[in-house]
Amino acid sequence: MHHDTTLEEDRADRPESRRILARSGFGAADPLFAADLRASTDLGQAREVVASHASRLWTESTRTGPDPVDDRPLYWARLVLRSRLRAWEPSFPLPEADRAELLHLFETASRGITDLDFPPGDRWLRVVVTGFDPFHLDQDPECSNPSGAAALDLHGWTFPVGERTAVVRAAVFPVSWSDFDTGLVEEALADQYGVADAVVTLSRGRPGRFDLEVWNGVWRGGGPDNLGISRTGRAPLPGEGAPEWTRTSLPVERILDAATGPYEVVANTEVTEVPDGGDEPVTRSEGPSEGSAARRGGGGDYLSNEIAYRNTLLRDRAGARVAAGHVHLPLTSRPEEHTDTLAQTRAVVAVVAAEGPEGLGEPVESEEH
Repeated sequence: MHHDTTLEEDRADRPESRRILARSGFGAADPLFAADLRASTDLGQAREVVASHASRLWTESTRTGPDPVDDRPLYWARLVLRSRLRAWEPSFPLPEADRAELLHLFETASRGITDLDFPPGDRWLRVVVTGFDPFHLDQDPECSNPSGAAALDLHGWTFPVGERTAVVRAAVFPVSWSDFDTGLVEEALADQYGVADAVVTLSRGRPGRFDLEVWNGVWRGGGPDNLGISRTGRAPLPGEGAPEWTRTSLPVERILDAATGPYEVVANTEVTEVPDGGDEPVTRSEGPSEGSAARRGGGGDYLSNEIAYRNTLLRDRAGARVAAGHVHLPLTSRPEEHTDTLAQTRAVVAVVAAEGPEGLGEPVESEEH
């Protein structure tokens, strides 16, 4: 039976992505994976092969050295191996549901999602950081995402905070509406509430500045994802009573004061809403008005706003006093351009670990620092 590859997987055949893989050393992953799959004689063995190859991709990608951190080999190697798994014809019966489970296992293990575990004990401050895959690859096939690079850079970082030690675990999310529809954010992050002291989501923002996104909205504005799919409307969420807006609990004022560097850091309180009783969207610089319907959060109406919304909703539903919120990183698109961003992102994460959550509901000054 023929298994069609996705639009995203097809891009891995382009010369640009092949060059990135060939230079990285990740090109060897495909023949090794293919050989181990061929040797699998039952579903249990296949699971072990998929889990070990996927987690090896993640481990190798987070073993960063003196070179600029590059998120692209992980991204392209994952797509090559995923299409290999999709096309695999095993020697034993493999129902579609089992193949789908293997693909999901491959995704979560190669993205760090299965690796978001922390050492036990009171001496640790536990910090989760998430980034995103490269996107807009039809316009820029060699694009790198600074938030994905930051996740790889930060994973496993430990640093002292007073008498305690902060430890960072990271994951990289797909630029895919359907993965958000099926609950990937909740699968990855729900269990962190009760464990983690901070959950910081990152994405690529506008040129020349960091934006601390104060308000997140439930609305999707229809931008196409890496599969060419668009979604418009309220995000489909598990459970009842999802609000129009959620709010950051990152220590915004302290980040503005302390996480200085080459880039300006801004507390972004702007939203676009349909006011209570109104029918046209309006933009407000100081956050939403009472009873309004969301149209854009501070972070817009795409997947970065949505991961920010879903993460902070998990915090609120868990009743957790945790520093949770979204940071848009300056817009750069090549590994060698990210260096200053990654250093300043470390400064942001260090402040979050040291300060913990800010008082929810207290006003945030919206003037730029």
